[in-house]
Amino acid sequence: MNAFSSPDSTSSNSQGPPRLAILVAGGSGTRMVADRPKQFLLLRGEPVLLHTLRRFAEPALGVEEIIVVLPAEQLETWQQLCAQHQVVIPHRLVTGGATRWASVKAGLAALGDYPNGLVAVHDGVRPLVSRLVVERTYAAAATHAAAAAAVMPKDSVRLVSQHGSSAQNRNRLRLMQTPQTFEIDLLRQAYAMPELASFTDDATVVDDLCRVQLVEGDYRNLKITTPEDLLIAEALLAE
Repeated sequence: MNAFSSPDSTSSNSQGPPRLAILVAGGSGTRMVADRPKQFLLLRGEPVLLHTLRRFAEPALGVEEIIVVLPAEQLETWQQLCAQHQVVIPHRLVTGGATRWASVKAGLAALGDYPNGLVAVHDGVRPLVSRLVVERTYAAAATHAAAAAAVMPKDSVRLVSQHGSSAQNRNRLRLMQTPQTFEIDLLRQAYAMPELASFTDDATVVDDLCRVQLVEGDYRNLKITTPEDLLIAEALLAE
């Protein structure tokens, strides 16, 4: 993966390939110690996933189609929440698989009508992603075929082994975020290969086919995983 690139563009390129998005939300809420999946938890009165969907529906981004991938048992709940909150944002609902890899693959299959395009894959429980970060990944993918948002670690980092631990240069490390955005043909090629245990995100799926260009992410682009994350997200949205 390359070091950060920082495209200056802050608006969509209407002359470029179609922009597409896959929002993957398959969490169970176990670490949240919650009574519902974390994507359905309320954040300032609305489901977390709705906040995320709204970010990608911003007109300035020019996203042509949004796919929302959920486990089969959560589809009806999401439809009920959409009715309750009067959601009118166009999106297509797709049944996910047993793993994140399988869910992204299902979302990608739903975009079969697109011979070309740029696909942003994003965690449904990252509701605070900014338009600028999303735009950066689309712009970088248009040039490099593969791009992902990332940030530098704030804390000191050590590598643990059977012999103990050793300090690492954090300036050479990055914490991966989403969106991770790719030319659709590249992503199709990557997901045509068998799933491996080493696949932790879409960048690792694509790594053997293409270098992934890293763009500057945002520390506010947090993933809602624990109760503390929800409190932080509430505070950030209150600003």
